[in-house]
Amino acid sequence: MFKGHNSMEKKERLFRAGRSLFKAKGYKDTSVSEITKKASLATGTFYNYFSSKDHLFMELFLEENRKLKQRIMKTIDLDRDPMSIVEELMVMNTVGMRKNPILREWYNREVFERIEQTYREVKGIEQVGFVYDVFFDLVKRWQQTGIMRDDIPPEMVMAIFHSIITIDTRKEEIGIQYFPKLIDHLVGFVMEGLKKETEANRTTRRIG
Repeated sequence: MFKGHNSMEKKERLFRAGRSLFKAKGYKDTSVSEITKKASLATGTFYNYFSSKDHLFMELFLEENRKLKQRIMKTIDLDRDPMSIVEELMVMNTVGMRKNPILREWYNREVFERIEQTYREVKGIEQVGFVYDVFFDLVKRWQQTGIMRDDIPPEMVMAIFHSIITIDTRKEEIGIQYFPKLIDHLVGFVMEGLKKETEANRTTRRIG
């Protein structure tokens, strides 16, 4: 019993040390030896809990991401129309990620893609669908209440939102002069396409 408690305490010390160093120095400039030193543990102890620095970083990223999404959801009025909700979610999510040193690594795609791949190999592919998972129930609610079309699975809607966020990491390739207006347009097009089509609209479209 005591051994298990001690094991969890050591893992938590590594978590705290890693979070502190990643926030202060960034992912690249933080080493496993620095993390264990700050946690007052032997370097070899690290590998009893994490397969690599990538593994620890991704665990911390997921935790910080979850906390951000929970904070956002507490401030959003979910009774407004979906378009305004999604627009606000996008803005708050982007601002929150750029303010957080750990979440900001998401925008360094060369580094983050490697971290993500390592984590997938350890935890499995389903463990990294994190960007908008917390909004999954909201999409289902819109579909069930007839606000949003229900012929597109909620998972696909999440993938669409994920794609829009990922585009934000490719500003230089697309043309930084188009941002943030490009994101606004994409959100508008997507939300218009996801609207529940009424029978009257279908009739009009057929006639036209």
